[in-house]
This record gives sequence, structure tokens and C-alpha cells, in this order.
Amino acid sequence: MNFKNVFHWYLPFLLLLGLFSIRAVAADTLLILGDSLSAGYRLPVAQAWPTRLANQWLKQPDRPQVINASISGDTAAQGLARLPELLKQHQPRWVVVELGANDGLRGFPAADIERDLSQIITLIQQAGAKPLLMQIHIPPNYGRRYTEAFGAIYPALAKQFNIPLLPFFMEQVVIKPEWMQDDGLHPNQDAQPFIATWMAKQLEPLVKHESN
Repeated sequence: MNFKNVFHWYLPFLLLLGLFSIRAVAADTLLILGDSLSAGYRLPVAQAWPTRLANQWLKQPDRPQVINASISGDTAAQGLARLPELLKQHQPRWVVVELGANDGLRGFPAADIERDLSQIITLIQQAGAKPLLMQIHIPPNYGRRYTEAFGAIYPALAKQFNIPLLPFFMEQVVIKPEWMQDDGLHPNQDAQPFIATWMAKQLEPLVKHESN
């Protein structure tokens, strides 16, 4: 059989396969499941760090698309309730879980927070995606016992599920009063470019394509 004829016969299929491969790479999505710290509380959506990160990565074709599904005020349980539909809709390859701060600020039992976050991680893995859990800390005025129990939830879950534990970006922000809103809890607009760049450095080693 003439190789040239065989090649021309298979060429459309090879091109189609290549097209699907390119689309598969381009379709990689990073979903951010968070609260007001990622939703851009009291800020224009275009100024929030996830939007800035998305715009930054648009210039790098090997980086994933960023979908920000964060809602101000969300607890871990509320994030859990929204997650199945988000997974179905966006079919992400990675999910950043930035939840728990509102639970801690309301004094929810640490065991309940851990349970909800555990279920979130489990759902993400069952969907074939990779969870990226962010460490969360709350102010010390909730008492040493509670704040330590709360903070310990995250490394324990990361170890249990063998998943990455992202540092808490707010630890880099609260040390600069000029980056904080007047409520003392949320980063302001001036902090968003820093957070986006800092998060990019944390995430880039974790969101590489299999071929990289």
C-alpha cells in the first residue's frame, strides 16, 4: 500500500485528533470556590484578584482559564451546596478551596467546618478534579483554643487527602494597613494586584499540563 495514499487518507483524522487535543488543553479550567476574600468584597469585579489573575494568564497559553465562583459571606456549607452544579457546569481540572473564614468568624464548631471542607474535597476528587486547599486563619480575639483548632483543620485535611495546602494570602496583606479596607478584614483595591501576582506564583507549579 502506498504510504502517501495512506497518509492522505488518515490526514483528516490526524488533524481532527490534533484539534481535540488542542481544545482539551485550552479547556483546562481553574475554579475558585471562595468567599468575600476572593469575590472582591466592595470592589468592582474587574479589580478582584481572580480577575487580575485570569487576565494575567490570558497572555500565557499554557495557563488555565480562571472561573471565579466566590460569593461574599459564604460558609463552607454554602460552598458545598453550590459545588455540584459548579463542577457540572465548568468541569474544572483544578479547584481552589478558599472557605472557612466566615465559619470561624461566627464561631462554628471546628468539627463541623472540617466535615464540610472534607465533603468539598471529596466531591472535587470524585469529579476527577484536583483540590487545592487554602489555609485560612482567623483573628486571635476568638481565643487561643478555638483559633488553634480552627487553623489546624487545613493541614490535617491536606495530609488526609494528600493534596496541596496553599498559604493564606491575607497573611501578606494584613501587615500593610494601607492594603486593608476600613473593616479590618478585607483587602482593598490596592492589594489586589499583589494578591494576583502572589497567587500566580503559588499556583503555577500546581496547574501544569500533563505534557509539561
